[in-house]
Amino acid sequence: QVQLVESGGGLVQAGGSLRLSCAASGRIFRGYNMGWFRQAPGKEREFVAAISRADGSTYYADFVKGRFTISRDNAKNTMYLQMNSLKSEDTAVYYCAADSTRLIGTWDLPGGMDYWGKGTPVTVSS
Repeated sequence: QVQLVESGGGLVQAGGSLRLSCAASGRIFRGYNMGWFRQAPGKEREFVAAISRADGSTYYADFVKGRFTISRDNAKNTMYLQMNSLKSEDTAVYYCAADSTRLIGTWDLPGGMDYWGKGTPVTVSS
């Protein structure tokens, strides 16, 4: 059974850091591009970052460039999102996603993903 399980969310003060993790089954991790989306209260889900299965290349939304870093540990079948310099507007539920066909450079465009996690909440207090 395919599973994406997020962890690492919580409450942090503005300017602080958090690291999110997404654990995936081996089949998913090896065969899929992976990434993060987020959904703030009252807003639509939006793309945050993605990492390629092929070469580990990355793609970020403009609003997180220079603050967030996506990475993956193939030995642990786990993807990470290191979030630094957090702002109150980063408050959202963060979702892990996996897709076998969409190029990561298109993840900020409308479209479905093969698999989603259930999300982990991040609250940044100002």
